[in-house]
Amino acid sequence: MVVLSEIPEGSSSSSSTHGPSSSTCGPSSSTQDHRYDVFLSFRGVDTRLNFTNYLYEALLDANINTFLDDEEIETGEDLKPELESAIKASRASIIVLSKNYASSTWCLDELVLILEQRMKYNHIIIPIFYHVEPTHVRKQQSSFGDAMAEHKQKMERETNANKRSQWAQKMDRWNKALTEVADLKGKDVTGR
Repeated sequence: MVVLSEIPEGSSSSSSTHGPSSSTCGPSSSTQDHRYDVFLSFRGVDTRLNFTNYLYEALLDANINTFLDDEEIETGEDLKPELESAIKASRASIIVLSKNYASSTWCLDELVLILEQRMKYNHIIIPIFYHVEPTHVRKQQSSFGDAMAEHKQKMERETNANKRSQWAQKMDRWNKALTEVADLKGKDVTGR
């Protein structure tokens, strides 16, 4: 599997973790501070019961300590502290960009944080374009454009000026993150 070969040697551990741990770990460039080898970012409605589940099992079978959030994320809620901690405690992230990925504010917030970790701590990112075109992600077209338009409508309906400003800032970060991740070398997955 190509994904496994792109994670640096010595990154795996003998244990596997299925979800959040009670201890927290701040961002660090030191490999000994990483609790997970890989954080999986995905939209559950698209891939949880098929592609992402198979990928997760393959990573575990290869002794790659992988974080997978077991809970379905509610749209519009803030990123859970456990997810933020797991991203910061991971050496790498695999981002499964699927049709409905951008419809989730949580997925978009994860993406922004993952890319911040890449810039600050050389966090490895492997994007997988699951039945979507990288250009649609980059230019926010097709389902990505539809999702961003819906987020913009929600922002415009917000009557509280402070919250509206926060939405606008988030939208800007999300747009930049989608463009950046689409420019990374990734894998196209179609017909699977």
